[in-house]
Amino acid sequence: MKPAISDRQLEIIEAAGKILTASGVSGLTIKNLAKEMKFSESAIYRHFTSKEEIIIALLEFLAKSMDERYSQAVSTEKTPEEKFTALFKKQFSFFKKNPHFVVAVFSDGLLEESQRINETILKIMSVKMKHLMPIIMEGQQKKVFTNAITSDELMHIVMGTFRLQMFKWRVANFQFDITRNGDNMIQSVLTLIKTKSK
Repeated sequence: MKPAISDRQLEIIEAAGKILTASGVSGLTIKNLAKEMKFSESAIYRHFTSKEEIIIALLEFLAKSMDERYSQAVSTEKTPEEKFTALFKKQFSFFKKNPHFVVAVFSDGLLEESQRINETILKIMSVKMKHLMPIIMEGQQKKVFTNAITSDELMHIVMGTFRLQMFKWRVANFQFDITRNGDNMIQSVLTLIKTKSK
């Protein structure tokens, strides 16, 4: 297990997220970060060895917090439909409060930065799949969700739709209400994937 992130490290990764939002990957430098935080560059280096380490810490923090939020959202005795709704509602409300985390995942150039960053982005996707797949499978077993396509295909459609919604919000510079649009997206996806009653 990795040691828990310190409050100071969390401040640094949040500041890094804000710089990514404003200036993209090229703008995220230790120098700019130190300026944003009114620190010396050496103070940043006491907590992180490089820009790559900061981005990975930001992404790992996101993966861990997603895992915790999702576990809470789906731990109670809910129907597959209720779990599905709770999972996405949690995600939209988190991103509404923390838009700089959306940028971390959608920053142009981030995937080209390093293999380790790519692996950490994949970890975020696998956290989501870990929680979403059992809900989809349960929904299909209970004949709430369609069995016309496989659970794998259903999951890809759902995750792709969610990703597009977040991307549109990012491109719109966070100008629309992501929770309201997110609720509409959840209802639309459920309409598509639910078994049609005879």
